[in-house]
Amino acid sequence: MTDPRPIGLFDSGVGGLTVLDAVARRLPGEDLLYLGDTARLPYGTKSPETVRRYARRAVSLLLSRGVKALVVACNTASALALDAIVDEARGVPVLGVVEPGARAALRTARGVTGPAAGAPIAVLATEATVASDAYGRAIRSLDPSRTVMNVACPLFVPLAEEGWTENEVAREAARLYLAPVVAAGARVVVLGCTHYPLLARTIAAALPEGTLLVDSAASTAIEVEALLGTEGRRAGEAGETHLLVTDASERLRRVAGRFLGREAAALELVDLP
Repeated sequence: MTDPRPIGLFDSGVGGLTVLDAVARRLPGEDLLYLGDTARLPYGTKSPETVRRYARRAVSLLLSRGVKALVVACNTASALALDAIVDEARGVPVLGVVEPGARAALRTARGVTGPAAGAPIAVLATEATVASDAYGRAIRSLDPSRTVMNVACPLFVPLAEEGWTENEVAREAARLYLAPVVAAGARVVVLGCTHYPLLARTIAAALPEGTLLVDSAASTAIEVEALLGTEGRRAGEAGETHLLVTDASERLRRVAGRFLGREAAALELVDLP
């Protein structure tokens, strides 16, 4: 038996398309239904109560489209609203991006030897994710002895959306944001925002050689595959991707293309009550 229903993913905007792309590469036979709440972005500057309210509405819409699993492709919503999302999902499996990223960070850190082995794991994220300490809590729940340092990098989001990922502005922002990471001697750095993989090369260049980057999007895709198992997979030809947004503009189409690495498919405009 196989399940032909789509996998639902949502984010406050287009950053979650990095997660969608990772899932599509990992599970090319699956239909994917992505919702970007672009009328209300960014979630990273909103209060926890507002994020929880918006997340519930997004989940309700995806459930109405008959999804078989939900991927919270948003670090802020994963950090602040995962319990509300699970409640709203009414039994449909839910996977956020924080815990897969935390597990991957620990696996990576255990491979670090020498003096750097005791250095903290650094988490680069939005202000809301940093304030929640979601990655720190997730990592310490698995390894209480592990030290975590959170670093807010708010300018990385507009830089990624503008396509300014490897120019002088991006390099200077990375140098300033990552100075505490370098000073702390961290050798494992988590890209704790779905926008940040687009700046991976610039981030890596601002860190000492040998620093290991953990991409929570790739980690999440691996766990989506495990979550579905054999029986939950879709059999047959290549899957299709359908993109829903709550606000569409020509700029949004261009930005979506940057995150997908190809021209974005047609965007369906939807309304969340």
